Amino acid sequence: MQETSRATFGGGCFWCTEAAMKELDGVASVTSGYAGGHVENPSYEAVCSGDTGHAEVVQVEYDPDVVAYDELLEVFFATHDPTQLNRQGPDVGTQYRSIVLYHDEDQRTQAEAYVDALDEEYDDDVVTEIESLETFYAAEEYHQDYFEKNPSDAYCQMHARPKVEKVREKFRSKLKRA
Repeated sequence: MQETSRATFGGGCFWCTEAAMKELDGVASVTSGYAGGHVENPSYEAVCSGDTGHAEVVQVEYDPDVVAYDELLEVFFATHDPTQLNRQGPDVGTQYRSIVLYHDEDQRTQAEAYVDALDEEYDDDVVTEIESLETFYAAEEYHQDYFEKNPSDAYCQMHARPKVEKVREKFRSKLKRA
């Protein structure tokens, strides 16, 4: 793998976003974590309180020669509803907001253009926030690879599995080879 790049997205529960992104060829790793808030080294419990300002996010390390940033955006937006303000499915609160945290101006420009185009497709406004990534905090170890480690968990069955299946069906040509 060539030198990797990073992308950071939040679209509801990080378990679901992590599981979906891990399917893609060119993705070296996906780390669940927290970003976009004002509290240093937040815990899961603190983020769940809604008082830290952080969102549950994933940081994707990827090879841009294999999967482009705009392809990551396409998968990200296909696996959550960007018109839902501060919620995805059963998860409600600012920590579950739709957010793209860009790492450089190129990512910012691409994310803004993608959201502008999406806004034309939806009846409701796209509420995805686009902000510069200040600091990413990795979530506790038990949150990492959660879907992979807990495939029979009821939440995973109801929410993560359908997103993974959607990626496998819609983005077949972009998947990792077995």
